[in-house]
Amino acid sequence: MVASALSTRLGAESEASKLPALQVAAEQLASTVMMGVHGRRRAGMGEEFWQYRHHRAGDEPRMIDWRRSAKSPDTRFVRELEWQTAQSVSMWVDPAASMRFASKGNPTKSERAQLLGLALAIIMLRGGERVGLTDGDTVPRAGMGQLTRVAAALSKAEIDADFSAPDARQLAAHSTAVFISDFLGDLAAIEAAVSEAASRGVRGVLIQTLDPQEEVFPFKGRTIFESITGVLRHETKRAGDLRDRYLERLAARKAALSGLASATGWQFHTHHTDQSPQLALLWAYQALGRT
Repeated sequence: MVASALSTRLGAESEASKLPALQVAAEQLASTVMMGVHGRRRAGMGEEFWQYRHHRAGDEPRMIDWRRSAKSPDTRFVRELEWQTAQSVSMWVDPAASMRFASKGNPTKSERAQLLGLALAIIMLRGGERVGLTDGDTVPRAGMGQLTRVAAALSKAEIDADFSAPDARQLAAHSTAVFISDFLGDLAAIEAAVSEAASRGVRGVLIQTLDPQEEVFPFKGRTIFESITGVLRHETKRAGDLRDRYLERLAARKAALSGLASATGWQFHTHHTDQSPQLALLWAYQALGRT
């Protein structure tokens, strides 16, 4: 009884110790990306001027900016305002065991995914968006107070299964979603989640996070391949013979994910844990601005 209570306390303290470090790292990473107003660089209802464009058939006369048009007698210009409706953004950061893999000198895929997810949340919250997770508990909310809730949920998220898939049932219609995973599990489950989300008008991004070893398959000779949980195990004396088949299957998986994104109006990107996280964060920031 005492041992159990002590174990629970030590586990809680261990999780709590991760939280400040994750949050500090995410704050530093987020600061490297230009702080604009996330997702609002588009025409729509608002008060802030965005851009002038040429008058098009169907535009109402009241939309014409006559002062700007007077400078070019042959062209009429429309003054567009910037969209200022806050978005609801839900993130899924894969908590499965496969994400805990790391080759020497690199962070685990889970550590990188959590860092990217939280840094992206910081940027969006600062831009006035509502941010949450797809876990059913951390619902999208605005304000920087939400940051602590998201960080705490991410730091505790971990399951024993080798692979998992996002649950699209928690996504609000016409919202935005961010899925970060290695996407090496059941492809049908991933396709079902994204397709269900898209059917409700949800747009989003898929960020595939891989360890560099998973890209090059450097193994030769006698090798034992074992999943993080130990459930899956394969031993071979000629690992090098598997390389071409492995790389073909990985390429096919990426092509399927890219095709899924294209078919549903989403966007897809692959990030490696030996690369700067700033590159992936900048891509995600810009991609969400286009959704």
